[in-house]
Amino acid sequence: MKRVLTLVAVLGLGLTVAQAQKFAYVDTEYILEKMPEYTTAQKQIEQLSNQYQTTIENEAKKVDQLFRNYQAERGRLSDVQRQQREQEIINKEQAVKDLQKTYFGQEGTVTKRTEALMQPIKDKVQRAIDALAKEGGYAVIFDIAAAPGFIYTNPTFDLSNLVLARLGIRI
Repeated sequence: MKRVLTLVAVLGLGLTVAQAQKFAYVDTEYILEKMPEYTTAQKQIEQLSNQYQTTIENEAKKVDQLFRNYQAERGRLSDVQRQQREQEIINKEQAVKDLQKTYFGQEGTVTKRTEALMQPIKDKVQRAIDALAKEGGYAVIFDIAAAPGFIYTNPTFDLSNLVLARLGIRI
């Protein structure tokens, strides 16, 4: 009997603690879009991407022109010359692919620049969310931008505008 009472007391205490926990959510995409430094960083990344994309397109055009010249002259070339030209075209195509990987690959220049520009902004938002969580006594704050599986959220529990206010951004 004593075990049953202890078990009931523990379960009752657990339910009371579970009910006392506060939950909320934020939409980091919404927050970031309202931050001027985020917009500035996005523009810088877009400019860099466009610059690199133009470089790659120009190099690809050179390879294409090289191939067209080869096609036009192919009949007049010896076997050795044809092989040399074909190898040159293959090498230049590979160089363009390597350049594209250098700029846009997982470890590419654009990826690294994006991370360098965005991480401080994301850290700033995270610090504001952490402060709100501590002040408000929230057990969990979900990011609906990162977890799109939510099919309903009550706007009363959305702290996004409070995060913006903490960051000094007026809506």
